[in-house]
Amino acid sequence: MKRRVVVTGLGALTPLGNSVHQSWESAVTGKSGIGPITKFDSHSYKSQIAGEIKNFDPTQFVNKQEIRRYDDFILYALAASEMAVADAKLTISPEFSERAGVIIGSAIGGLSTLEEEFGNLFSDNPRKISPFSVPAILANLASGHVSIRFGAKGPINCAVTACAAGTSAIGDAYKAIAYGDADVMITGGTEAAITQLAVGGFGAMRALSVRNDDPQRASRPFDKDRDGFVIGEGCGIIILEELSLALDRGARIYAELAGYGCTSDAFHMAAPPPGHEGAARSMKIAIKDAGLNPEDIDYINAHGTSTPLNDLYETQAINFLFGEHAKKLMVSSTKSMTGHMLGATGGVEAIFAIKALQEGIIPPTINLDNPGEGCNLDYVPKVAKSKEINTAMSNTFGFGGVNAVLLFKKFNEPS
Repeated sequence: MKRRVVVTGLGALTPLGNSVHQSWESAVTGKSGIGPITKFDSHSYKSQIAGEIKNFDPTQFVNKQEIRRYDDFILYALAASEMAVADAKLTISPEFSERAGVIIGSAIGGLSTLEEEFGNLFSDNPRKISPFSVPAILANLASGHVSIRFGAKGPINCAVTACAAGTSAIGDAYKAIAYGDADVMITGGTEAAITQLAVGGFGAMRALSVRNDDPQRASRPFDKDRDGFVIGEGCGIIILEELSLALDRGARIYAELAGYGCTSDAFHMAAPPPGHEGAARSMKIAIKDAGLNPEDIDYINAHGTSTPLNDLYETQAINFLFGEHAKKLMVSSTKSMTGHMLGATGGVEAIFAIKALQEGIIPPTINLDNPGEGCNLDYVPKVAKSKEINTAMSNTFGFGGVNAVLLFKKFNEPS
């Protein structure tokens, strides 16, 4: 029998703020976190804008002497995990350690460290390569360091499913609890890939917006003038617990994670298929897993990347699955404010979906002046909506045709 899984803690670093509170307040007020790239000299790149984390002080979370051992994606995971564990008022005692696990996704891992060490290698100075370089590059080391920090000896893993990595991680963590392999999971997604290779590579694919003269209006999901996504960085971590454990220790419960769906398009290495049948199936599976019907869904935090194909085909998938109910759905893309945080997206957007449930506020899709052809849903344009909802879905899709969907609902205590 599947056990019930609830959310008891949240932690985040995003281009909108260095906490869940700051990020959420910026999102519901329609603030953009996108600006010129400062992490490297981008003047020769097609796209020169990004959603960067600002004013982050890693010494609040890591000893100053140790910072050089970690890539930023690991530092972000440690910081957001500290926030989430503190928010949950969770203590992982030695007696409980084998029932607590960590799954944190990352699409790319320590790309900035990799670039730096390749610089040393190709300057014919391999002796300058740091002994900490390999652990700083490996994507699973975010999970590894978080498990060490909190003494979590249960299931550990790392989802590397491109832009769906954070959602895949949360979905796998949910299953670990639901089917009895763990009682607590620290889970989410982290990414720090605003680097020369990532910006240059996505630019070469013509996937990035080049609205360099107007960065705050560059990410414009579902708008007819969208010209690509804006790369971002960040981390979103949630604490999942088995229901009876959370109730016994008097934990605050934000929401119930009731459903998860994952499918493959089996179509193309980067592009979604017309109609996005795989996305529709992943949403359908999540709804069935939650024991709900399509008409029970109130809000979807869309993948909504601001690319011509994704926005149209995700809309088509929603219309296909939900039919007439699609007209009643609220669908918004918070990437209009954060940019696309790649593997961190699923963690951060899960938090936004949970906060929408908790506070009865639907974050907007900013910069939506004129919906593009075929983009015919209620995208909550420009201004947040106040509305009590009972269910919230979070969609993420990634290169390789991976589709991952989480379904949260308001928590009701068992009778």
